[in-house]
Parts: sequence; structure tokens; C-alpha cells
Amino acid sequence: MKTLINAAITILAAVGLMFIGRYYLQSSQGLTGESNIVNFYNWGDYIDPDLIDAFEEETGYVVVYETFDSNEAMLTKIQQGGTNYDLIGPSEYMVENMLELNLLEEIDHDKLPNLKHIDKKFLDQSFDPGNQYSVPYFWGTLGILYDTSQIPEGEITSWNDLWKDKYRNQIMIIDGAREVIGIGLQSEGHSLNETDSQLIEQATAKMKTLMPNILALLADEIKMYASIGEAPIAITYSGEAATAMDENEDLAYMVPKEGSNIWFDTLAIPKGAKNVQGAHALMDFLMRPDIAARNAEYIGYATPNKDAIDLMDPEVINDPAFYPPQEITDHLEIYRNLGQEKLIEYNDEYLRVKLEPRY
Repeated sequence: MKTLINAAITILAAVGLMFIGRYYLQSSQGLTGESNIVNFYNWGDYIDPDLIDAFEEETGYVVVYETFDSNEAMLTKIQQGGTNYDLIGPSEYMVENMLELNLLEEIDHDKLPNLKHIDKKFLDQSFDPGNQYSVPYFWGTLGILYDTSQIPEGEITSWNDLWKDKYRNQIMIIDGAREVIGIGLQSEGHSLNETDSQLIEQATAKMKTLMPNILALLADEIKMYASIGEAPIAITYSGEAATAMDENEDLAYMVPKEGSNIWFDTLAIPKGAKNVQGAHALMDFLMRPDIAARNAEYIGYATPNKDAIDLMDPEVINDPAFYPPQEITDHLEIYRNLGQEKLIEYNDEYLRVKLEPRY
């Protein structure tokens, strides 16, 4: 017994030293600019953890991974200062916002040889012309996830189909102002980035009439509820849909014919990063086709890496729900940064929708 206890103590001591050593590296070298630490601030569960190990083994860097649950939470922490992040994962509209606030470092493309693998249609977007401050990480769409055991394929093709009386209390919807008001706008042929207050109010009025069909407004948990059949319809993002579909083979996902949101999550370097060299190294590593393919298969979102696609499961990349054809992508819009005044207006109008009685 004593031998076992001594052995256990030895193991625990070794583990303790390992953690102390890693902490020491982070605390003593993290502010020097010569550290081998890369502090990565990203969405939760948004990288295959095995790839972090692979990057560390290949390069000698040590990745400290910290997560956020919204672009706004990330922005607030960056603005507060006192952080030591080298690489962050903002969405497209947040890149635009952070550029206005002078919070991003310019990227050195010479240090990103794997940028050549990114499909050109995902580069040079309006939120960051020339990709001077960000590179694409994942992309996807907002669409409709439905249970084919209850709703035949082809029964829903349009946002306007959601207003059918038969769907009363049958729809879960993502809890977001731009998403919900955007559905009202696009269902009437308007832009997701509409700034005309009269049209925004009309979209609000239309979405209020949808509320009897809404069972719940949800965040990330929508995928779990969809997978266990809490409702036959869920309006959510393609990656969330993919996760739910892995758990329930009766589920299918589609993008309405009027179009929808196409979103981009990116990789960027915050102003004042201490390890810019390490940040570039990790960005470039994640754009390597074999790495990007593994990451996409783990995460479930669509990769912008054209050469990674050749390495992936054909069943996945040939699914038009997740890699939509050109005729669909032509009708997709990114969310633009409309400014603080319009953001408040969208949020206020969305609150009116949420307060609408559903029964």
C-alpha cells in the first residue's frame, strides 16, 4: 500500500510541476514579446483540440486557449485592456466594428503562405477589403432545420412558409435581433442591412404575427432541443444544424429561396498583441489544407479552404445545405455594421417582437 501511495505522490508531483511550468511560462514570458506562448481568444469548442497539440509539437509554441460566447463579450474584454491575446476569432461585422475602433493589427501576408488555399470568393469582402486585418476561418448560413418525419421535403421553401397556421407552437428560433428582424425584412424582399426605419418597423410588425407559431427563442441549446424532437422546425445556423443532424437522422436543413445571412468567422490579431509572430504561425497552420479539413470535420461548419475540400468526405461537401450552389449564395448577405444608433433600433424593435403575446 505504501508503495502505491509513494507512486501516486510521485505522479501527482510530476503533474503539478508540469502545470506549474506551463503557468510559469505564461506568467513570466507572456509580456516579453519573445514568448513561445500564443494566447488564442476564440469561440468555445471552435477548434479541434488535437490540432492545438499538433501545432505545439510542430512549432514549439504553446497555445493558451480562452473562449467567449459572443462577439460583444469579446469586444468588451479587448476594449477594457489588460489582456494578452495574440489571436482572436471575430465575426465579419465585428471585424468592421473593431477596425473603426482601431483595435486590430495589420496582417503580414508574406507570413501566410497558406492563404493561397482560401477560395477567392471568400476573400476581399466588404468588411475587410484586401483582407488586411483578417482571414476567413469558417463560414455558414442561417436557415431552417426541420424534421422530415413530420414535414415532407419541399413543404418549406420560403421564409413565408413559416407563417402557416399548421405550424402553431412548432417553431424554435434563434434569439437574436438581426436574425429575427432580418427574416421579416428578407421575407418582404428587403436587405438584411436595411436602414430605413419604416421598413424595419414593417418587418417588426410582420414578425409579431409569427409569434403564435414560435415555441421558444433559444441560443446554442437549440441544436440539442432539435435533435431530441422538441419541435419539428428550428431556425438556426448551419453549424448548429449539422450538430443536430449528427444526432438525429430525420433532420434536414435548407436555406430559403429569398436568401439569408451568410456569416464569416475570421482570425485576426488584436492591437498590442505581444506575440505577433506566433499569431501568424497559428493562422497559417490552420489554413493548411490537411489541417483545415480536419478542423472542419470536427467543428461541422463549412471551410473556406478550397484545397481542404478535396480531402473531406464527399457526402459532406456535396450537401447543398452546407455548401450551397452559386444560385443560392448569390442571394446571401453578410450582416454589416450599421452603427450604434441602428443597432439600438434593431434591438428595440426585436424587444417588441419578443413581448408580443404568443397565445
